[in-house]
Amino acid sequence: MFSNRLNETRKAKGFTAQNMADQLGLTLRSYQFYESGKRSPSLDTLVKIANILDVSIDYLLCRDDFLQSRGVSFDGHLIDPPRNPIK
Repeated sequence: MFSNRLNETRKAKGFTAQNMADQLGLTLRSYQFYESGKRSPSLDTLVKIANILDVSIDYLLCRDDFLQSRGVSFDGHLIDPPRNPIK
């Protein structure tokens, strides 16, 4: 769930809720609504949160558990292996 992921990531990165609110230009109470799940951020705010925490939006939305932050190496294949060429 987004609210849990936001809370865990913020703490892991060493930010307080007040730090996040200040950087987002929000009141502490408004930010706390995101972490409690009472409100969802706008897309613009979600992008700002991801940038502040240096994680992907997919990670915050619990769509991507592998790539937790930018700069983590990709452990997979980017393209399919070569196929038989057309003759």
